[in-house]
Amino acid sequence: MSTSPFPPLREVIDEFGLNARKSLGQHFLLDLNITRKIARLSEINASDVVIEIGPGPGGLTRALLEPGAQVIAIERDTRCIEALGPLAAAYPGKLILLDEDALRTDEPVLLQQLDIAHPIKVTSNLPYNISTELLIKWLKASPRWWSGLTLMFQKEVAERILAPHGNKTYGRLSVITQAIANPRKGFDLPARAFTPPPKVDSTVLQILPKDNLDFEIASLERVTASAFSQRRKMLRASLKPLFGDETEPTLTKARLDPTLRAEQVSVDGFICLANLLAR
Repeated sequence: MSTSPFPPLREVIDEFGLNARKSLGQHFLLDLNITRKIARLSEINASDVVIEIGPGPGGLTRALLEPGAQVIAIERDTRCIEALGPLAAAYPGKLILLDEDALRTDEPVLLQQLDIAHPIKVTSNLPYNISTELLIKWLKASPRWWSGLTLMFQKEVAERILAPHGNKTYGRLSVITQAIANPRKGFDLPARAFTPPPKVDSTVLQILPKDNLDFEIASLERVTASAFSQRRKMLRASLKPLFGDETEPTLTKARLDPTLRAEQVSVDGFICLANLLAR
């Protein structure tokens, strides 16, 4: 079905009074060429079920529906839920609107209630104020219910996610994401592409999961929290709260120089430390 019968998104915003709310981190993406580019990056097809967080007036929602996917749109702003009503009516059974907080959503329970088999995809222009928290929540999900995440982040957050060790932006978010998944850059978007424009540029990332993880995520979280809590400290000092007197022998087992700092340790190095901690 073509979305051409639908009014321009600016008209939708005016009709339903969708002035962006800072408290909800709202920056609407109105260019349908861009939203379709995001949908293509997600490799959306008619057999897919897609979760979208914060659909706003529905620009990305339209692009996800066009290939025939079923879309579960989770939105806290009741104005947007109302504005998406005509779109849901035009795609019977294809657009499910949920007035819900994505941070509190139990996705496996939700999918069970909707009788939808997982894994499914997540494609979203995330509200910036909860983007990192949502990503970590989904990365840690057990059992994993998603097959791919295509997400918009502030550019500086995306750079942290992609940063290699040795880079000044490499940190806990880099390690945890890269240990659990394979993130890759899609494309950048300037602030002017959004309404209202944010203060920073944005980046779309595609994040695909790794299979058969050989470490405990909880242990990796503990190791990275300790190592990066005081970035300028050497490992032999920053990890002492975790390993005590066994810190240097543990680093030797992991083949890591005790004088290294956290940003100099590879993802595999942190995974090794997590496994030693879990023993």
